[in-house]
Amino acid sequence: MAENFIESIIEEDLASGKNSAVVTRFPPEPNGYLHIGHAKSILLNYLTAKKYNGEFHMRFDDTNPTKEKTEFVDSILTDVRWLGVDWGEHLYYASDYFDKMYDAAVSLIKKGKAYASNLSADQIRETRGTLTQPGTNDPNRDRPIEESLQIFTDMRDGKYADGEMVLRAKIDMASGNINMRDPILYRVAHLSHHNTGDKWCIYPMYDFAHPIEDAIEGITYSLCTLEFEDHRPLYDWVVNEVGFDVPPRQIEFAKMYLTNVVTGKRYIKKLVEDGIVDGWDDPRLVSIAGLRRRGYTPESIQKFIELSGISKSQSSSDYAMLEYCVREDLKTKVSRVMAVLDPIELVIDNYPEGKSEELDVANNLENEALGSRKVTFSKHLYIERDDFMVEPPKKYFRMFVGNEVRLMNAYLVKCTSYESDDDGNVIRVHGEYDQQSRGGNSPDGRKVKGTIHWVDKDTAIPIEARLYDNIVDEEAGVYNEDGSVNVNPDSLIIKRNAVAEAGLAGAKPYDSFQFVRNGFFCVDAHSKEKEVPICNRIVALKSSFKLPK
Repeated sequence: MAENFIESIIEEDLASGKNSAVVTRFPPEPNGYLHIGHAKSILLNYLTAKKYNGEFHMRFDDTNPTKEKTEFVDSILTDVRWLGVDWGEHLYYASDYFDKMYDAAVSLIKKGKAYASNLSADQIRETRGTLTQPGTNDPNRDRPIEESLQIFTDMRDGKYADGEMVLRAKIDMASGNINMRDPILYRVAHLSHHNTGDKWCIYPMYDFAHPIEDAIEGITYSLCTLEFEDHRPLYDWVVNEVGFDVPPRQIEFAKMYLTNVVTGKRYIKKLVEDGIVDGWDDPRLVSIAGLRRRGYTPESIQKFIELSGISKSQSSSDYAMLEYCVREDLKTKVSRVMAVLDPIELVIDNYPEGKSEELDVANNLENEALGSRKVTFSKHLYIERDDFMVEPPKKYFRMFVGNEVRLMNAYLVKCTSYESDDDGNVIRVHGEYDQQSRGGNSPDGRKVKGTIHWVDKDTAIPIEARLYDNIVDEEAGVYNEDGSVNVNPDSLIIKRNAVAEAGLAGAKPYDSFQFVRNGFFCVDAHSKEKEVPICNRIVALKSSFKLPK
């Protein structure tokens, strides 16, 4: 059963016999890192092919060597594979087809459908016309076919400088669609290509190359975002004029937009170059690499794409929904452990010095399959600084002098006193425990409202906790008038003195945990063995976000 309008089209085509197979592709340009918007296109193309037992092709549209790097190729392959996509043997590059594209251009010249032009880019732009006025014919438009063929050969052989000559399609300068007003098919660019080296000094334009790539590979459905809707007539013109028997069908869908989030490559690039973030995989970014480093899971992103839906109508999804998806995915998958991000010492005065005991603690109350672990308890513990107050407000049920609290999974402890430094800062809290309350239960049934987490000081390991917030200052809006990003100065808060249970000592990059009361955390990808583990907060534990009914 069709779940969106694209699947409805496919099922009609299959039923009518127009197509007998489904072949899709994801065709990124290797000029930057992928972001959450690309994930929508990746998963839509892959899961659509998978649903109809078809083929999915991974292909790089590497036709512009001015911006492309092998670094971006490698990062894209890593991201797509991480999302759970398997392209099998179908990994391709547009540059694999440069010879065929060249031959296709020659065939268009011979048919009188393309011509060589020496107009500059500015001149072509000036003569293209407007939405209400037709363009003006290029003086070279009626150049003899043999002359255009020779010039195009000379372009290929390096006899023209960059920008000196182009090859244009001969379509219709009066067309209501500006994309059909004799678009450029090839330009001269004396640049080394990451895949073909220095073999070529002319490169095809995207609108010419892309439909040829699709046709060569037998793509049946070219699924792309709405900005390519006006390019579809040119897409169809190319595959028809070049002479492919079964042209691919282009279908457009709405892009993925997120509220108060930076997704544009040029904006992310500027944040990277200005040192505001520490790379394309900074956990504050919604690049796929950044989301992975922060601790998001492929399953959570897939769920987010599913909830956002596939349609023709432009709309925005709330970032809180993405957080909801990862929270829902992790809550039964990861162990619940204790970590203290801003520690002060708690001394249990009536607990024997030097004694230590092990408590058996469930790893996840919602998933018994994750088992349990041993946690040590002793006289000296760490608790969160804000779990103690000298002068507590009403309805504060945590630790203050005279109040009894439950130490999670351990004992009931009554606060008896505290110590301060010369500036009045609390540096140590004292209490006494009820020896009969092991497990946190009162032996006489007395009510204890407050429960706090803790870490044994003797076995605690130091960690660095990084608390992330939106990199955008949401009150000011995403962008300034000059196009720069309004950066939130508190988008990253680092807790360098945090501590955690001893069990985290063996945690590896990308291992995830739920830190009691503090949120879901992931060991940073750049966290190195034998150094203090760096733990990135993926998401807080609670949110006001509710799924729409």
